[in-house]
Amino acid sequence: MSLSRRMFLGSSAAALAAELFAGPKDSNTPNPALEKLADTALREAKKLKASYCDIRINRYRDQSIAARLTPERGTSKTNEVPTISDNESFGFGVRVIVDGAWGFAASPVVTAAEIARMTAEAVTVAKANASIKTKPVVLAPVKAYRDRWTSPFERNPFEVPIQEKLSLLFDVGREIKKHTRVFSSNATLDFHSEDKYFASSEGSSIQQLIIQTFGTAQATAVDLQRRLSKTRSHIPTPLATGYEFIPTMNLVENGRRIREEVVEHLMAPPVKAGKKDLVLMPSHLFLTIHESVGHPTELDRALGYEANFAGTSYITPDKLGKARIASEHVNIYGDRTTERALATVAYDDDGVKTTKFPIISKGIFTGYQTIRDQAHLIGEKESRGCCYADSWASVPFQRMPNVSMEPGPQDSTLDDLIGGVEDGILIEGRGSYSIDQQRYNFQFGGDAFWEIKGGKKRGMIAQVAYQARTPDFWQSCDAVAGPSYWQMYGTARDGKGEPIQVNSISHGCSPARFRQVNVIVTD
Repeated sequence: MSLSRRMFLGSSAAALAAELFAGPKDSNTPNPALEKLADTALREAKKLKASYCDIRINRYRDQSIAARLTPERGTSKTNEVPTISDNESFGFGVRVIVDGAWGFAASPVVTAAEIARMTAEAVTVAKANASIKTKPVVLAPVKAYRDRWTSPFERNPFEVPIQEKLSLLFDVGREIKKHTRVFSSNATLDFHSEDKYFASSEGSSIQQLIIQTFGTAQATAVDLQRRLSKTRSHIPTPLATGYEFIPTMNLVENGRRIREEVVEHLMAPPVKAGKKDLVLMPSHLFLTIHESVGHPTELDRALGYEANFAGTSYITPDKLGKARIASEHVNIYGDRTTERALATVAYDDDGVKTTKFPIISKGIFTGYQTIRDQAHLIGEKESRGCCYADSWASVPFQRMPNVSMEPGPQDSTLDDLIGGVEDGILIEGRGSYSIDQQRYNFQFGGDAFWEIKGGKKRGMIAQVAYQARTPDFWQSCDAVAGPSYWQMYGTARDGKGEPIQVNSISHGCSPARFRQVNVIVTD
């Protein structure tokens, strides 16, 4: 077979990427070959009078595997359909500041000559931007670091045979399909890796490797006479870890559970609308945290920089340190340090060492998510380490860190939360939702719902959604379960910016109780 130019260039790039990011897992210094390439950009930027320069050389890989089981139309057979995709990307991006303005350029050709050319291109862009700037870029100070960091994993998922993964997924699907009411099943495994290198004119040289692992199982049941369908999902906590996490997901066992629950959900009566107490499980509450706390505390959104695409925020800078937006039971923090959380790294894409910081303290709004060129806008002297770009070809900007809620008292249990509810609903899993551009008014559904009556969890109900204003909702929280109930869940491909970029984030919390929230009937 002849080798096309595209295939040759692709294989050459893959070989170069493997060489550049090679090295022992436990090494604490970057690959010298990466540092040598980065020096080309830093020298060129200095020669062209840039006051600042950084370069990121990055390699990405994404693998997605799915097994779907559906009936073959007009027969009693079941179609078992596999889907596999595997993509890689490798390149570099250079940022400079010239005359107080940013410039950026990127390329998939990772050579010294191309790096020098793109650095000059970034300087040209910065000079053009400088001619229309209103204020100069101000960077918060940062220490220089030379380090190498790897997210913890034992078995690299990209080295596990595809057949092993597919075999597991089909086992899950067959378990789900054992009930005649179950129309279809879908099970997936997804893996993401980022080999990241960062160097700056301020002296940093940082190499990092992040591995992320995701899995799902979903059952869909149908009632043809009523023309009704319901789904039930098992979505294990996605983590920054390796394939050793997959057996602990218990996908087959949980496939059996959701098979029974989806049939119960199909037959469940609709909720009765009205004001009800809610007990929200971590598998559901994480998304409410993400949308109603995570996004509105992004500083660029609060300042209106994201108004054109992702909206603004009701949490404006005048509220910082003063406004009560939740009850005294609510303590929420941002961090990129929790082990195995999706947004955890040692250093962000500004070269800032990551930290944990308060966002809501006993109900009071106390902190925004920031990056180096934002901190001075709210009178702060340090970045919160929230800079991220989803590709070597993307401009780094402020992205959400892990945003989590602290657990309640040690002796607070889930039974305590449920026992204090006379008329309410227990909600698990994520469902459809809607939230306005200021993150002030919202509506959330879920994946499964159980009625609570007289302090006891009863049978499943259906067609549930709740509505509230964000500060009213969080101020209605009167109890949070203790540390033993705290779990991390997360979301992948969270979109922001134009052109859009995606990010993966974890949100940890314990079950929490919310009083007298407006519940409506959906569908």
